[in-house]
Amino acid sequence: MKIPFWLFKRFLHNYPNRRPHQPIPVETINLDDMLHAKQSKAVWFGHSTVFMQLGGKTILCDPIFSNLFWFFSLFTGKRFTEQLPIVPQELPEIDVVLLSHDHYDHMDYRSIMEIKDKVHRFCVPRGVGARLRQWGIAKEKIAELSYGETSCFDELIFTCTPNQHFSGRGLFDRNKTLWCSWVITSKKEKIFFSGDGAYGPHFKEIGDKYGSFDLTLMECGQAIESFGAIHMTPEKAVQAQLDLQGQLMLPIHWGMFSQSNIEWTRQIERLLIEAERRAVKVATPRIGEIVTVGAERYPCTSWWE
Repeated sequence: MKIPFWLFKRFLHNYPNRRPHQPIPVETINLDDMLHAKQSKAVWFGHSTVFMQLGGKTILCDPIFSNLFWFFSLFTGKRFTEQLPIVPQELPEIDVVLLSHDHYDHMDYRSIMEIKDKVHRFCVPRGVGARLRQWGIAKEKIAELSYGETSCFDELIFTCTPNQHFSGRGLFDRNKTLWCSWVITSKKEKIFFSGDGAYGPHFKEIGDKYGSFDLTLMECGQAIESFGAIHMTPEKAVQAQLDLQGQLMLPIHWGMFSQSNIEWTRQIERLLIEAERRAVKVATPRIGEIVTVGAERYPCTSWWE
């Protein structure tokens, strides 16, 4: 899919409320609560970055700790907040880093360089490993997967599953690498990480084969109808949750960068309206607030108001 130039030009205008007018709240992670709890935990860092403790192992999804590559920042501006729930240097050993694709807002050189020495394995879609090796990541640390393939880390199983998106970091490498979603399976729980992508029949196929899911990390933000072939609108995200047989959704891909010309809270508000209509449970944690997997209680405040 080619995005027309007129759509990019719209980003150059200063649309009202594309960004918050005051600092957004960020909670500091209590690592003891994360790492030594019997129940699995997830913490959203904003956008699509999520840190998890699952089955006693640590997992980090699409780590972004800094502002985006300068060209991207022309359209997105700076992060909504420079504050992080925990600085990368204080993160514990990371058993697995999951990357969904190679776009700059999901695979960031500076962020990966900050954590690479404490990561035991990078699970990435096919072709992305070459980029990591160029950045000095040892090939022994990298598991490159195609759709349907798995990588095991002790008792955890990581399955590369389909998505409808695209890839590339420059003018001449479009779709040279794969993009994906991920299924994470432990002895007790199943987690789904959507990455970026449009709605399609693959969600029901994944749900039928691997569901149900205790927690889904589901893209909901930034997509406007013009992006319908590569991103999900909030209403489609709710339908995807139902297709996946998800028990609780943690919305991602919002709350940190302005990637479309709409109010920064509009998509999460649309999501919550549709979720209530269809009886879908949605967690809305502050950045840094812990979500306990499988718990009856979960964060559900409208903290952005």
